[in-house]
Amino acid sequence: MGNPVQHSKSPWIHARFAALTGQPVEYGSRLIPLDGFPAAVRAFREEGGKGCNITVPFKFQAASLVSRRSARAALADACNILSFTDAGITGDNTDGIGLVMDLQRNAGVALAGRDLLLIGAGGAAAGVLGPLLDARPRRLVIANRTLARANALEVRHAPLAEANEVELAAVNLDGVRGTFDVVINGSATSLSGAAVPVPGSVLKPGALAYDMMYGPAAQGFLRWAAEHGAIGRDGLGMLVEQAAEAFLVWRGVRPPSAQVLAELRAELERA
Repeated sequence: MGNPVQHSKSPWIHARFAALTGQPVEYGSRLIPLDGFPAAVRAFREEGGKGCNITVPFKFQAASLVSRRSARAALADACNILSFTDAGITGDNTDGIGLVMDLQRNAGVALAGRDLLLIGAGGAAAGVLGPLLDARPRRLVIANRTLARANALEVRHAPLAEANEVELAAVNLDGVRGTFDVVINGSATSLSGAAVPVPGSVLKPGALAYDMMYGPAAQGFLRWAAEHGAIGRDGLGMLVEQAAEAFLVWRGVRPPSAQVLAELRAELERA
């Protein structure tokens, strides 16, 4: 469920997961009116739906609808998956583990001891901050157009940052100082076609520049990365890995995410 959602590859991914694991799953996509999210969730549940993924811009709204949150969803105050039972709605957030899995396993980029810049403070950024801190980087800076939203994320995650000995800071987009090993775009700029909201000078030589978007939406960010000597990566691997974690939550089976990611990239290259 999202708006927009027509570009989503999640139905393809979950169909492959179902086929490869022998799980009986039917998964589709729904374009939700911006003012109609709670009603859409109620309607889907009444139809017999068992769970759903939530994408932009409804992740914060999803967290307000649930009767129970996982620990990672509570920390993020945002949900990207819902599970429906007779007891109510359970919310979880698999975005962060999906991102970290893609960075560290699929891209081979170790995060421990590195300097990270996270652009954005919306639902996508909120979902990944906790797992990024658990990867124990040296420094993590949250940069957002509205400083108050970045500050709220910093305050909520400060105990986790302290426990992991991570230097955590929040700044507005004009206040980014220094250079970073990994720059992650969790803002809506790629989705809207806007320019990258930070200068190329934030990138260390050979840095990884990662956009949570994928496909045509990520191309502008990837070009920006290449122009400034960085290694660009889109969010397709994050999409597959967060979906694999969601599939595990729903079905109790972990699907072969690396195989499905390779198949999906090949499928997109043929398109």
